[in-house]
Amino acid sequence: MTVIGQDRPGLIDSVAGIIVNHGGNWLESRMCHLGGQFAGILRLEVNEGQHRALVDALNTLESQGLRIVVVADRPPAPADEPRWSRLEIVGQDRPGIVRHISHVLAYYGVNVEELHTECRSAPMSGETLFQAEARLQIPPTCHLTDLRQDLEKIAADFIVDITLAELSAAPTPDATRS
Repeated sequence: MTVIGQDRPGLIDSVAGIIVNHGGNWLESRMCHLGGQFAGILRLEVNEGQHRALVDALNTLESQGLRIVVVADRPPAPADEPRWSRLEIVGQDRPGIVRHISHVLAYYGVNVEELHTECRSAPMSGETLFQAEARLQIPPTCHLTDLRQDLEKIAADFIVDITLAELSAAPTPDATRS
């Protein structure tokens, strides 16, 4: 499910209370405050007989300014074992960086599992510096050499540094953060 709304104290508590009151179990989540808004995605498990009542109860939080979308989790079809990579981008901010990178990744069938981006003032020049870090799931059919070459073309066009590093195993969510 996803949760989005104006950030405030007690927001997570109100969601967690409804989940536990309906016999649900909070499995995993990623949540953050960005631009005055709170956004989160989480997985939970609940007895099938409680599902509808839980969704109805969560929808009552809309009166508190929270928008919640619940989607049933379906196990993915078995597939070949993917490879994992970490992508880092650093350089002067320019419109279109994310679009060009994501276009190349989609072309090669790469799935972006996690993406963190930010713009900040560069230490010496004060210009806006763009930084991105992504955890990528590389399909077995993707040739990393070709992917790396196409990413390097974008790096040259946008004058940014791009690093693509293979990971030895599926990383834990916090393993991609520095």
